Amino acid sequence: MSASNKQVLLEIKDLKIEGFTGEEWIPIIKGVDLTLHRGEVMGLIGESGAGKSTIGAAAMGFARDGTRISDGTIEFDGMELTTATEEDRRALRGARIAYVAQSAAASFNPAHKIIDQHTEAPLHYRIQKRLEAQEDAMELYERLRLPNPQEIGFRYPHQVSGGQLQRAMTAMAMACRPDLIIFDEPTTALDVTTQIEVLAAIRDIVDQFDTAAIYITHDLAVVAQMADTIKVLLKGEEVEEAPTKEMLDSPKEDYTKSLWAVRSLRREQKSRPQGATPVVSVQNVDAAYTGGVKVLDDVSFDIYEGMTVAVVGESGSGKSTTARCITGLLPPKKGQILFRGEPLPPSYLKRTKDQLRQAQMIYQMADTALNPKVRISEIIGRPAQFYSGLHGGALKQRVDELLDLIELEPSKFYDRFPPELSGGQKQRIGIARALAAEPTFIICDEVTSALDQLVAEGILKLLNRLQSELNLAYMFITHDLATVRSIADEVVVMQHGRVVEQGPKDEMFTPPHHPYTDLLLSSVPEMDPEWLTSLLEERGVDNVGEAANV
Repeated sequence: MSASNKQVLLEIKDLKIEGFTGEEWIPIIKGVDLTLHRGEVMGLIGESGAGKSTIGAAAMGFARDGTRISDGTIEFDGMELTTATEEDRRALRGARIAYVAQSAAASFNPAHKIIDQHTEAPLHYRIQKRLEAQEDAMELYERLRLPNPQEIGFRYPHQVSGGQLQRAMTAMAMACRPDLIIFDEPTTALDVTTQIEVLAAIRDIVDQFDTAAIYITHDLAVVAQMADTIKVLLKGEEVEEAPTKEMLDSPKEDYTKSLWAVRSLRREQKSRPQGATPVVSVQNVDAAYTGGVKVLDDVSFDIYEGMTVAVVGESGSGKSTTARCITGLLPPKKGQILFRGEPLPPSYLKRTKDQLRQAQMIYQMADTALNPKVRISEIIGRPAQFYSGLHGGALKQRVDELLDLIELEPSKFYDRFPPELSGGQKQRIGIARALAAEPTFIICDEVTSALDQLVAEGILKLLNRLQSELNLAYMFITHDLATVRSIADEVVVMQHGRVVEQGPKDEMFTPPHHPYTDLLLSSVPEMDPEWLTSLLEERGVDNVGEAANV
């Protein structure tokens, strides 16, 4: 049955939401309409600040801290949420409307077992008794193809992988068999192979229970696999809406077309300078964490001046652990790290100030990497003061130069705090902080994975420009192969702590590949609504949920 022939479940008309700046209320959502039928999936896309998550929260009759619903109607299955009592709205949440967050790791309580958190809602709403709720949880775990469904729920959140935890959260959302689920960027932080598992599991469970969903994302290829209809948002206003295939084939508005074009960013591959010594050379490194379990096994690769080596692989493949060894945070058990041909002390505690200065990091989550209570001028100024001894006017001049370098106007950003900045602006501050030490080598750890595609493109262009101007060497850790095409000269593929393949980018993207590299490449979503179905069929998966076992 087409969505148009099904009952309307959620209807939002002329929704207006305001946010408080500390001095006044300003418009955030500026008159958006949304109609969702039973069993239909609507994709909300747009750049950061478009209002996607704010609308998703409003669909539950909820306004985030610092915001208020100022006008419009939100009718869920005949109930007007804007005039309903708070008690009535709370009775819907978890029971008839569920929410799946972007980061399962941050959303589960680490002190309680997964199954105890799963059964909380059905017990609270007296839908099931504890034993019945636990048995139902295990059945949902099995439907979502989680390993050992009879026992995985009795683990703590930290004892399962990110992809497994994300599927456990989807199972938890289904515990009361809701009519509507809000999926808020549920695969953004996942590697491509884990993302396939989660997407297939979500699509399977939505189909099986005829559940309606709002799927919030900035990844167009992902939303193409999930949504019946796509609504494009910009700065709190609707740009356009259409069935998924129609939207992909012929977007009408220029803004939508610009979103579609982002993945076309490509950089010409550079070749290694002949006879040059690598800036950083990782040589036969083994490493282990507490307990002695080996996490790196004979890892070797080189990074040259002015070049970018992308290190790719699934979660747990050893990418970030290798970075920790390079920076001296995790001393290798075997092997060594050379800087310009000279061995570095294994631990950062034994490295000189100049050795520490030469290698800097830009982190994945700018929200947690920047102290929210410290001004931008101090965040950037501290490394300039520590490594270069700058003070007073000279320090202010250096901070201004760095803000100019990352394309942020000094007069507007010098005295601001991180919470006053957008995600892309925060990431630029992270870049400036790394540059303040005047390094030769920078490790970029998933620096665009939490950003929407337009903002990510701006960051990649900035990194490319800075590399060209300052002749920097980059180690770029990522699970996004589209990003690899945009920034890398060479690629290192890691699996289970080992390097399984490496070489120049153009060669790595040309068959034949190592089987694991082929798996990664084939798992990158395409802008085709049939891509996921075709992929699962090629892999011999009869039921989309079985993707977890591939």
